[in-house]
Amino acid sequence: MRRKRRAGTLSLMALETSKFIQGLFEFSGAGLKRAVPLTPPVKYTVPFDKRSQLIYLRAGNPQGELVYLVLTRDGKPMRYFPIAARGATHVALRVVEDLLADTVLPTCS
Repeated sequence: MRRKRRAGTLSLMALETSKFIQGLFEFSGAGLKRAVPLTPPVKYTVPFDKRSQLIYLRAGNPQGELVYLVLTRDGKPMRYFPIAARGATHVALRVVEDLLADTVLPTCS
């Protein structure tokens, strides 16, 4: 926490901490109608005393076919990220949602 003095008052500001999920992940595609978890499982749990936001995604696809990543929340799709065959995507999200404490975000393909 950082203390900041503004116009005669003292307030506390939380410092931002970036978290990265990176690696090579295997999956067996099941078509567009059913997302399957990545192997090993990829998930992030928001700490109990924090909130979080997904603000950027960078992903690549070495396969010869289109794939997509699905970010889920409470078992329902939250975001879809298509990745071109033998391509990559860089997405700076302009619309972000606050993810409250103890939210678990598994990623599927």
